[in-house]
Amino acid sequence: MELPRSFGILLHPTSLPGRWGSGALGAEARRFVDWLASAGARWWQVLPLGPTGYGDSPYQSFSAFAGNPYLLDPDDLLARGWLWNESVPPLPADRVDFGRIYETRWLLLRRAYDGFLRHASHREKRDLARFARAEAPWLPSYALFMALKSHFGGSPWTEWPPEFARKAPRPLAAARRALTEDVGFHAWTQWQFQRAWDALRSYARDLGIGIIGDMPIFVSHDSADVWAHPDLFHLDKRGSPTVVAGVPPDYFSATGQRWGNPLYRWDVLAADGFRWWVARVRHALRTCDLVRLDHFRGLAAHWEIPATESTATHGRWVTVPGEALLGAIRNALGDVPIVAEDLGVITPDVEALRDRFGLPGMRVLQFAFSGESDNPHLPASYPEHGRLLVYTGTHDNDTTRGWYRTSSPAERERAHAHLAQVGISLSRDEDAPGALIELALRSRARLAVIPLQDVLGLDSEARMNCPSVPSGNWTWRYPATALAAAQAHGLRAAAGRAERLAPSGSVR
Repeated sequence: MELPRSFGILLHPTSLPGRWGSGALGAEARRFVDWLASAGARWWQVLPLGPTGYGDSPYQSFSAFAGNPYLLDPDDLLARGWLWNESVPPLPADRVDFGRIYETRWLLLRRAYDGFLRHASHREKRDLARFARAEAPWLPSYALFMALKSHFGGSPWTEWPPEFARKAPRPLAAARRALTEDVGFHAWTQWQFQRAWDALRSYARDLGIGIIGDMPIFVSHDSADVWAHPDLFHLDKRGSPTVVAGVPPDYFSATGQRWGNPLYRWDVLAADGFRWWVARVRHALRTCDLVRLDHFRGLAAHWEIPATESTATHGRWVTVPGEALLGAIRNALGDVPIVAEDLGVITPDVEALRDRFGLPGMRVLQFAFSGESDNPHLPASYPEHGRLLVYTGTHDNDTTRGWYRTSSPAERERAHAHLAQVGISLSRDEDAPGALIELALRSRARLAVIPLQDVLGLDSEARMNCPSVPSGNWTWRYPATALAAAQAHGLRAAAGRAERLAPSGSVR
């Protein structure tokens, strides 16, 4: 896959400003897209868009196919006449308080659904019915899963009465009848999400902005996917995982990362041509222009941790039929625009799999100054073809200003020396974001991606995620006054010097 020489900004929609306690797919999202276009950007990268649960991580979703109802803009629902006389709850503007959002947003959406049932036009109700028919492979099980989860007090599906956890046909049919309104509500939220996302994506495309989506390789155990398809995962008779996913000790954690996701039964998936995976990628390609496949190395081998272990230290690498999977995806969908997140412990088999399918990889400049002359994250080490995405930092990194402030003296010295060689000055903590942005833009990587926090020059208080830290993540938001024309003009000028400005009128 060939990428245009271009750049983009990494920002999850929950980080957008707004008056309802969390960013949403409304007017502020469109204003952000306007700002991207004025800066000459070609891409907006987001994190996974699925509905989040305990821990609020977008990488632990209730569904691999559904969208997050928290991203629906109440102002849009008010404008449609499905809500009225709504007061804004007392929620912080600089952080997402997911606990308060949970308490307030679902009630608000329920009122909007009631308003829809009473006031929607015949055309709108027909549109909802068409959506439900089109999404029949996943929507009914998701809507029933969410209705049952609410009915059973939010508990994981393995704690439901056995007949519902095992999906016994008669009890499940009775539940679907008894919970008709709740099932309908959750289907409606997904219709609304698709409408809002499609409108925003169309708006972006008209301005030459493409979307880089993010697909976690694994799915959450407490999800409609695992509940509906338990045969695809390593589970015991009660439905609990026998082995779980993670990574061994690495840069981020001395004990590794125990993610807790159930691992796939690849033999079962292969038996029907990886149909579930193909459906998942097809769905992702309807929402974005590039798909970042998180933890790509897990398609060569995954780190298998016994479910009884509390950390990721004691695990083993298990080979995965990644070539067969990617071949099935290509046969079904063509040359799909997938980006391989190939960070971490990368072995020759991972690189061979990535290159076999011509997938762009990733580099992170904050990892570049560890001292090895052949460090793959140093721009001088990038391959001539430049089939890469280079980041100043990702959502798992500190902000660049925070990274530089807390880095070791030796790492700072190496960063100074390398930047000086290419004519970039770095003398103060506050200069670090601009220096690494300039380095990323100048590099031969085809696509440079910059977290908005680095554009704004923010310190560690704006960090999005701290891996292995269970709480306090994913909450950062920028204030409505943060984006300025001067920042956009500065980015456009730097991108122009680096020959990364987007041509008008297309995102491909």
